Amino acid sequence: MSVKPFTTSLELPLEAFEERLREVIRSDVEFIRLIEEDLVTAGGKRVRPQLVFLASGALGGAPHAVDMALVVELLHSATLLHDDLVDDAETRRGQVAAFRKYGNAVSVLSGDYLLARLMHLLAEMGRMELVAMVAQTARELSEGEVLQFQVAALADYSLEAYERIITGKTGSVTRLCCEGPAVLAGVPAEQREALAHFGLLYGQAFQMRDDYLDLMGSVEVLGKPVGGDVREGKLTRVTLRLLEEFPQEAGEILRRKGEGVGDLERLRTLAVQAGIDREVVEAIQARVEAAVEHLQALPPSPYRDALEALARKELSRLS
Repeated sequence: MSVKPFTTSLELPLEAFEERLREVIRSDVEFIRLIEEDLVTAGGKRVRPQLVFLASGALGGAPHAVDMALVVELLHSATLLHDDLVDDAETRRGQVAAFRKYGNAVSVLSGDYLLARLMHLLAEMGRMELVAMVAQTARELSEGEVLQFQVAALADYSLEAYERIITGKTGSVTRLCCEGPAVLAGVPAEQREALAHFGLLYGQAFQMRDDYLDLMGSVEVLGKPVGGDVREGKLTRVTLRLLEEFPQEAGEILRRKGEGVGDLERLRTLAVQAGIDREVVEAIQARVEAAVEHLQALPPSPYRDALEALARKELSRLS
């Protein structure tokens, strides 16, 4: 399956990526093959590979860019297999979740298989610094996911916890997407740091936008029912501010996980009434602007422009 790039003005090697992905995840074990084929055919938006290719292009081209894109996508896909089981999800990318079709053990072990293939790719690339970066990203990702459950279980809500969650879950991976090509290309520290900061801030803004729309968006925008985070007790910037402004009323709704009639609508009303919706949108915008500012350390190019446009696209999704 060919995946269209974010921008039609640039030729990104996404077709080569898809072909290489099929090759890398191929297995003669039927259940693994079926799960991995689901991942390939479902595709998704391939935002992370696009980030890798755009960062590489902004640096004039990095060696092993396709394999770098595979590493981040395999890490992301393995996480999805595990997350769907933990979240008791019904679907993933419009398809029945893997664990529901093949069972818990097969789904988890297939995620492990993807991690093994990822490690093989890293070994072939031969950059120990990159191995350490991927290991650090995997650690932050795992810690962010576990912290999210810990916060929900203990109702221990704080802005510090939220920042760590969005950094671990999303920012760490998008940072790897952007910084990895800089390591492979051997560019000056200034450019590497610029891409690392851009990737981190972009990922945080991406997650903040996703969290915001989960309550303040619509089914049409999300493609799924709103309020999932409230039902799962997950911390978001909106619910944190609601607890600060309306501790009793919002607290009661969140404790019963929005299961009462009109609970979600009431939370949205309170958010608008207190200006929390505008405040969170402004916080997302500030994160995007900070990300874009770091791109100025890179030489002007269509790839740099595309990175900026990708970040600003998060704002357009809020309107």
